[in-house]
Order: sequence, then structure tokens, then C-alpha cells
Amino acid sequence: MAALKPGEVNLGTTIMAVQFDGGVVVGADSRTSTGTYVANRVTDKLTKLHDRIYCCRSGSAADTQAIADIVMYHLDLYTAQHGEPPTVSVAASLVHEICYQNKGGLSAAIIVAGWDEQNKGSVFEVPLGGSLHRGEFAIGGSGSTFIYGYCDKTYRPGMSKDECVEFVKNAVSLAMTRDGSSGGVIRLAVITGDGVERSVVYGDNLPTQYLG
Repeated sequence: MAALKPGEVNLGTTIMAVQFDGGVVVGADSRTSTGTYVANRVTDKLTKLHDRIYCCRSGSAADTQAIADIVMYHLDLYTAQHGEPPTVSVAASLVHEICYQNKGGLSAAIIVAGWDEQNKGSVFEVPLGGSLHRGEFAIGGSGSTFIYGYCDKTYRPGMSKDECVEFVKNAVSLAMTRDGSSGGVIRLAVITGDGVERSVVYGDNLPTQYLG
């Protein structure tokens, strides 16, 4: 990740999204740091871009929030012009375009996930540098380096919604125990055609054993 200026708020973090038949589950820790100082223990890094499209933010808090605000504006404009909600692909393409065109000046790695009538659940990743990748699941942030092996071993196609929720909870919790920049609570969102279900996993309920 690009070096941050002294005092700049950094989302050293763990973010994650996984698709299932009919939707997606997104999750993140809640620690925001300024250097070695924890500035906020309960940040919400799951940002709504449209009714059923969310992004998970890592990098500079200012950069990622500005990107989210710009994308939200354009998605609202898209809905007004086309008379229908945007697809997740449209939202991800907007994030990709902003990040790629400004890759020398932004510190942002973002996961875009959600539900639309055309593709149902889908997950896109825009890492540092602004490239765009679609996958069945994506992980990002400083904590992701600790859980690649766990995720590769545990994930399997065709998991149910409840299995995906447990997968995200276990993976983010594992990253939080290893990564000094990740911590706090786990914020989750299940996004389907019926809407968005938000939930929080507090410290005393974090998973402590990892099987599989």
C-alpha cells in the first residue's frame, strides 16, 4: 500500500465478500487507525452504493469515502436516466474507472458486491492500481494476507447463505487475531433480491475455532 502522510487516517483492515445462489454476503472489521493510534474502534466499512449494491473499503478512509460518494451520485443519475436500477457490474466499472485513472494519487482497494435482476449475486474486486476482477469471493485489506490459505481451503462453490455467513465471520475473525491493523467488531450484510440484512458480531461472540 502506498505510504500515508503523517496523521492520515488509514483503513488498515480486513474486508471480504462471497456470493451464493441468490445473493452475496459482505463483511469487514471495524478498526480505523492513524499510524499506530486506533482512531475509531467501530467504523462501518460497508458502504451503500445503491439499494442492493455495497462496497467494502480499505486504504485511505478519505480516498475510499470520496470514491463511494462519487459512485453513489452516478448510480442515482443512472437510475434516473434509464428508469431501472444499475447492475453490480456498472457500479464496479465506475469504481474501477475512478481508481485506475487516479492510481498515482489514491490509496484505495475496494470490493463491490450486491444483487441485481440480471446477474443475481456478484462480487468484484478493485485492488490497488485500479484493475477490475470478478470472482466467487474476494478478500482485501492488510488482514487478507493472513487468511488466503484458510479461504482457499474452506470455500467451495454452491455454499448456502448461512454457510457463506459463517465463512465470512470465521475468516474475518481469524484475520483480526493475526493482524494488528484489524479489530473491533465484525459488520456483516446479506444482500438478496428481498433487500439488505445488516448485523454485527461483537467481540465476545467472535468465532475462536476454525475447522475445515
